[in-house]
Amino acid sequence: MKKLKQQIDELNEALASQLPSNIVEVFEQSIEDLKKQNIAETSAQLGQKFPNFSLTNWKNKTIELDGLLKRGKVIVAFFRGSWCPYCNLELQALQARLKELDDRKVSLVGVSPQLSHYNQELMGNHNLEFELLTDKDNKLAQMLGISFQLQEYAVSVYNSLGINLSMFNANENNELPVPAVFVVDTDYSIVYKFVDSNYMNRLDIEELIEQL
Repeated sequence: MKKLKQQIDELNEALASQLPSNIVEVFEQSIEDLKKQNIAETSAQLGQKFPNFSLTNWKNKTIELDGLLKRGKVIVAFFRGSWCPYCNLELQALQARLKELDDRKVSLVGVSPQLSHYNQELMGNHNLEFELLTDKDNKLAQMLGISFQLQEYAVSVYNSLGINLSMFNANENNELPVPAVFVVDTDYSIVYKFVDSNYMNRLDIEELIEQL
């Protein structure tokens, strides 16, 4: 199986050849403007306590962090939505290592602001065997300092591509989490963190596994 970085490089090449140059420029400007917010530096840091969340899965069952931590460490992977091809690649890469995580008694959950039926569809499309949870209105992402409001000029381009965030997230906030992955130890402390305002950049899965 190709490594995640190679898959992303190939995706970048494909999108660059398929999308009009003006749309590519809007995406690039959106990323550059977001970088100025320094989210990676100001978000929750190593050693801090992760909030004890209660989020629902696609069956409307509540999943709580404290329950997951009784088994061992927990990986919390924030993704923008099922409409994001980069997020799809990352979630599939995590799925490919799920047995290794299970052998280490590490739980994995994906978190996004999208409605649960989109999570259900995403799980089915990619045969994901870990929980995808809905962070309604990005509340958990806000607590961690990894949320942002998509710029108005980018919202119109997203809409033109059929990505209607109001429909996916059931609000008018146009708010998303930056891609982020946290490893939470059994005492709720954050022992690993990957946060990047550039959604084209994703974590090194090998590095993640080494931290467990």
